[in-house]
Amino acid sequence: MSLPLVIDYEHGISAIDAQFHRPKRAAIHLIVEKGVAALVDTGTSFSIPGVIASLEHKNIAIEDVAYVILTHIHLDHAGGASECMRLFPNAKLVVHPRGASHMANPARLVAGAMGVYGEAEFKRVYGEIYPIDAARIIEAPDESRIDLNGRSLLFLDTPGHARHHNCIFDERSQSFFTGDTFGVSYREFDVDGLEFVFPTTSPVQFDPAAAHASIDRIMRYQPRHAYLTHYSQIGNLACHAQSLHELLDAHVDIAQRAKNDEDRQAVISKALREILLQRLTQQGCRLPLDAIDELLRSDIRLNAQGLIHWLDQPTERFKQL
Repeated sequence: MSLPLVIDYEHGISAIDAQFHRPKRAAIHLIVEKGVAALVDTGTSFSIPGVIASLEHKNIAIEDVAYVILTHIHLDHAGGASECMRLFPNAKLVVHPRGASHMANPARLVAGAMGVYGEAEFKRVYGEIYPIDAARIIEAPDESRIDLNGRSLLFLDTPGHARHHNCIFDERSQSFFTGDTFGVSYREFDVDGLEFVFPTTSPVQFDPAAAHASIDRIMRYQPRHAYLTHYSQIGNLACHAQSLHELLDAHVDIAQRAKNDEDRQAVISKALREILLQRLTQQGCRLPLDAIDELLRSDIRLNAQGLIHWLDQPTERFKQL
């Protein structure tokens, strides 16, 4: 296995490319504290050989991986968890209480994904997913902590993208590992050190009121950086928090205006593309349009699907706005 892209940051934090669909789309974060390691998110089962190669390159033994931490159980974040637990003999899996049972018995999780992708495509993208021994699973409720060789990691329940989502505050680096709660930010969009961040409203548990509250909760800790699964370290967090709030409201407005359209997927997707292109232009993005479209295509499709699912929930949902 060749070594995947690895970006090393301060405080023993590294981003290992999950090699999910394309380079620099999904990151697996490695935290090392005095020789003991934790992984935050896992990519898919196909990502794990790259993790092993990266650990070997850093002279970290598989026996020294103490924790495999999931921000949430969507399979681009958690699909490699069972393979990790098979290969890391001393590791414990740390997951939101709402996700723990799905890791111990992933049948429903797998069936749901196969219903979307079909069995052949599911196996091509995600590989095999196996049950994890419940005795090796640690549930991390709101404001719980784990100790990584003297380094405190604080778990915050941060719904909005998913109801089974934690963000993890690392006191050593004064930074958060945010999964999808603090949006998506591809490094290709960076302009003169300023990142471009946009929300992920993908299926099936988008909740705009909760998303706004989770962003505000993260910012109350005045973090230095956020480490996003898509894709890794960003700064300028006060600026991005404001932009995320604005874009969340814009996403909701787009969805509500398209509520009765016959082809809501197309209408919402077109409007999402327009607003993201407008924001990128304002920021000074220099990429050609076809490159921008290629980077955004999958997220726009998934965000539109998530907004449609949200629209179709009972009307009580709208009273939260």
